[in-house]
Amino acid sequence: MPNAVIAGYARSPFHLAGKGALARTRPDDLAAAVIKGLVQRTGVSPEAIEDLIVGCAFPEGEQGFNVARLIGMIAGLPRSVGGMTVNRFCGSSMSAIHYAVGQIAAGSGDVFIAAGVESMSRVPMMGFNPLPNPALAKVSQAYIGMGDTAENLASQYGLSRETQEAFAVASQDKAAAAIAAGKLADEIVPIETKAGLVDTDGCPRPGTTAETLAGLKPAFSATGTVTAGTSSPLTDGASAVIVASEDYARAHGLPILARIKAMAISGCAPEIMGIGPVESSRKALARAGISVSDLDVIELNEAFASQALACIADLGLDTAKINLDGGAIALGHPLGATGARIVGKAASLLQRTGGKYALATQCIGGGQGIATVLEAI
Repeated sequence: MPNAVIAGYARSPFHLAGKGALARTRPDDLAAAVIKGLVQRTGVSPEAIEDLIVGCAFPEGEQGFNVARLIGMIAGLPRSVGGMTVNRFCGSSMSAIHYAVGQIAAGSGDVFIAAGVESMSRVPMMGFNPLPNPALAKVSQAYIGMGDTAENLASQYGLSRETQEAFAVASQDKAAAAIAAGKLADEIVPIETKAGLVDTDGCPRPGTTAETLAGLKPAFSATGTVTAGTSSPLTDGASAVIVASEDYARAHGLPILARIKAMAISGCAPEIMGIGPVESSRKALARAGISVSDLDVIELNEAFASQALACIADLGLDTAKINLDGGAIALGHPLGATGARIVGKAASLLQRTGGKYALATQCIGGGQGIATVLEAI
């Protein structure tokens, strides 16, 4: 079967929902700008693109209908390019990548754009009209709040508030250092808004200290240990990668960042959904024929410090290899866009560091995990 590669990565700046610089930007316009920028930067022929697959966790309102098709039109892609919206909550855009890889393996196209978008300003978490199934709600915790799951893991793994806060400070420090060194600039597509050009991230809080975080109140339980400072913020953003067959990318001079070596999905109990990356990562690593010790780069989504720390403990991950330029606690977590961001970022970091293998993985609300293993070329 043909190999699939990441042949380009770009994202918008990520900004705080509600009060950030992208709060008044439509998500379809936001994603279209990123995709247009990605096509221009890579030089891929738009006519060669088979399909645009867009992940979105709450695909309604301005990110509703079949928003992928609409985004393609706004971005100026040829009408011949298809468009499909996919939803696996936080894993949506990584699932978009996995779908594209499967299509390439099946011989059903050579070039795909896998993207993700979420405006948590303009479409509320849970959507506009959530209607849980009453019978299911009585017998399961399928609808449990994400903060409650973070508290569950903190309790189950004995993670103190101080340990979580130290992890969050490290994420902020790494993001601040990366921004100061200009390491994020190349991945960002500047966004034109009515208020002006937005070309930098708005979520990071440089100068965050353990003392600062110690003053915050628990966010989800009066007696809990999880705070806003140890949680990823509500975020607006979009991201995209080009997924292409390796043969096509080589023949047409596309910038090959990494080969997609293996992929996996797993399920877990909804009430500890944050542990989802453990089993999906184990499956993906086994399919790649490598072990945790072989990894050079790890992008582990930081939905919460507690869940990231629990995954690190269970998988035995080397923290020196994790989220080198900061994670979601600092950079933000626009739900549908995160998967494409961390896969694209992992691929870019393999090039920057000269590493051989990378893992991108994340938890998913409702109790799932998703993982992608990349190999340098």
